[in-house]
Amino acid sequence: MNRSRLAAGAVPLVTCLATLGALTAWTATGNAGTPARLTAAEGRVLIPAGNDATAAFFTIRNSGTANDVLTGVTGPAGHRTMLSRDVEVGRNARSMAMVQGATVPARGALTMTPTTLDIMISPPPRLAPGDRLTFTLHFRDSPPLVVTARAVRPGQ
Repeated sequence: MNRSRLAAGAVPLVTCLATLGALTAWTATGNAGTPARLTAAEGRVLIPAGNDATAAFFTIRNSGTANDVLTGVTGPAGHRTMLSRDVEVGRNARSMAMVQGATVPARGALTMTPTTLDIMISPPPRLAPGDRLTFTLHFRDSPPLVVTARAVRPGQ
């Protein structure tokens, strides 16, 4: 009876040790994945045409194997900054809607454009072509990313 108990206990133990060894080897060879690794080149901020708001745009790249989420942005002192998106509200009519977050895909990029996701800045700062503004992008899992945007005329 002792031998049968030993054999019965050995099977789960050997199975657990084999599984643990396989997972350790899989992780050690880099197959378990990496966290998001985020970078962003210099962005653009539109020189405002009016007094309501303007927008900034960045491309955020993720070389990691895990998604992350852009959850917010802080910008120049004295100006509100928020993530926004253009939404269709009717035939040939669009409006701005606040966004709580945007996914930065693993091994991919989140590209902001005037017709998709952007950073709305209100009131708009006084800008001349080539001026630079600093923003801090905030993410769900990654540390904040400090980025700059160069002022350009709309359409550039």
